[in-house]
Amino acid sequence: MKKVFYVCLTLFSIHYSSAQEVQSSVSSPSSDNKGTYGIKGGLNFSTITKGNFDEGADPRTSYYIGFFSEIPLINKVLSLQPEVLYSRQGFETNFRLLGTNYKQEYRIDYINVPVLAKIHLGRVLAVEAGPQFGFKINEKIKSENSTSTNDDVNRFDTALGAGLSLKIDDFLISGRYTYSFNEVIKNTDSKNSVFQIGIGFYF
Repeated sequence: MKKVFYVCLTLFSIHYSSAQEVQSSVSSPSSDNKGTYGIKGGLNFSTITKGNFDEGADPRTSYYIGFFSEIPLINKVLSLQPEVLYSRQGFETNFRLLGTNYKQEYRIDYINVPVLAKIHLGRVLAVEAGPQFGFKINEKIKSENSTSTNDDVNRFDTALGAGLSLKIDDFLISGRYTYSFNEVIKNTDSKNSVFQIGIGFYF
């Protein structure tokens, strides 16, 4: 877990440095046109589409946590929001063997880097959408009595995310859906499908 934290912190530092450079290049005297950053976290409801599973894939509920930065592009209208998130994803599946039903939980952990365009619809509500780049850092299959480590999941995931957010003072509430472009589990044509709800705080 320490390794995950250090990776998130390093990537966020890169994002924040970029945000400061962009902010300094925006020529507006308004105090509303300052870059902001913060921390966010919440729940993941993740599964995969398609795949070679007899009973289909069921959602896995877990969490995400990370950092974000908001870089103004057009004052009070458009911002760029890069994020660095530790995201626990995966899915559950059921199968039958020798007359007995079994359940497996696929645990797939990513460092996700969304880069979102954020359109502000007033002072509180905003719409956000953009690409997400995911780097697999852990993969396990948990059965009822055992846990195994496989290498069936591709190491890189590219997805598209879209959602809504509400900003109330320094408090953020957000909901988002992401869907993968590329195959998740090798040779299955499966794609990540993730709903996220969470909160955040601006510093």
